[in-house]
Amino acid sequence: MTEASDLSIGWIGAGRMGVAMAARLAPGHRVAVWNRTRAKAEPLAELGCVIADEIAELRDRDVVFTMVSTPEVLARVLLGPDGLLADPVLAPRYVVDCSTVSAEASAAVRAACVERGIGFLAAPVSGNAKVVAAGRLALAVSGPREVFDALRPLLLTFGASVTYVGVGEAARLVKICHNLLLGVLTQALAEVTVLAEKGGVARADLLAFLNASVLGSVFTRYKTPAFVELDYTPTFTPTLLRKDFDLGLAAAHDLDVPVPVAALTAQLVQAAVATGRVNEDFAILLDVQARAAGLVLEPEHADVDDGLG
Repeated sequence: MTEASDLSIGWIGAGRMGVAMAARLAPGHRVAVWNRTRAKAEPLAELGCVIADEIAELRDRDVVFTMVSTPEVLARVLLGPDGLLADPVLAPRYVVDCSTVSAEASAAVRAACVERGIGFLAAPVSGNAKVVAAGRLALAVSGPREVFDALRPLLLTFGASVTYVGVGEAARLVKICHNLLLGVLTQALAEVTVLAEKGGVARADLLAFLNASVLGSVFTRYKTPAFVELDYTPTFTPTLLRKDFDLGLAAAHDLDVPVPVAALTAQLVQAAVATGRVNEDFAILLDVQARAAGLVLEPEHADVDDGLG
């Protein structure tokens, strides 16, 4: 059996997350990267990656990872006329998709892979580029157990946690549930932060207390600098969060599960998108909440840590 370290790797998608994840693979692996806008992938050449001009150049790789923004892009790069699976003869042994897409979109790709005898894993991730760099990414993975077992050492290159959650598209539902909770938690954190500040408590002080309590988490600590400094450098945009709430509410409808808190949060995420600040971080939920409370926020410039070390 081929060791994971001996597998040749292709990578499709060089956005913020794609670049960060491919960079984790580069040391010790043979990696070729394709992105629609070549310039976004070129920094990876400094790490030893080959930058491909066409997706076709990745077809002879053992494993190809995809990290793209929408189901439409995923279908195009894999199933389109110039896609990874367009050649009737040459194709990779494995395809691993780390994007956040619907179960339906994932199932269509999986069916195409099964038809070609390609092992397919759905492996959506929890974290952003900074989390990847810190080696703390978490992956939920579904698909054939034997494919997962073969690729698990490679998946662990990205971070600390790789969880096998079942067959088929189970990982897609897990990731959508994760992102619903992400939005709900961020909105709740914004609400209590604004409440405390309007009552005269500094944001940094409230968050220091929460982070040291049983309610503190890796996430609340990570978002603290953004909330304190009002630094909305994008890690995940309101538009992408809205997409995931749409997927989550659709899944809840199909499974007859009431999700009233998530449904209300979806409207608040929509309000954030409606501000037009769609290229900033979804932490602008804090600003939206402050405006609703008649509060004008200012950066506090306090000494706070994101907890990632």
